Amino acid sequence: MNAKNQISIEIPQAVIDTVTQKLQECKTALSPYLQGLTMEERISLFKMGDKTVATVQKTKSYVDTNPEFVPSYMDKDEFLKDEAVVTVLNPILNLANQLATDVNDTMMLAGSEALQAAMLYYGQVKEANSKGIVTAKPIYEDLSQRFIKRGKKINTNKAE
Repeated sequence: MNAKNQISIEIPQAVIDTVTQKLQECKTALSPYLQGLTMEERISLFKMGDKTVATVQKTKSYVDTNPEFVPSYMDKDEFLKDEAVVTVLNPILNLANQLATDVNDTMMLAGSEALQAAMLYYGQVKEANSKGIVTAKPIYEDLSQRFIKRGKKINTNKAE
């Protein structure tokens, strides 16, 4: 087990409270404009990616400069609104993704170190219990429920 300590921080509650409040303010401010989707809706949508963002933006430019090519069955105003929403939300999404990744990485690192320490403690309690130290028994019985080794699943789809 790696005992190297890679993270040693304490985030003040005031910082957590401030960040939570500001994130809630962001969510509240944007909520009238955001649309939730079901998993089925997400799967079925024609998706815009990094390359197609530029295509849509270039098309917008042509729609503005050469409106004679806009098909009569295309709602130009809705196209322009949709493109504008993507353009203004993209930097927010990038920032939110960066924050989510950094928070997730920090939690993963701290969680890994905390779990390693918990396993060391459990090992010591387990050893003490096996030596008959009475005060270790209730701790061992409680923690042993969380440290049950699970066997590997047997692959029944083996090629024969």
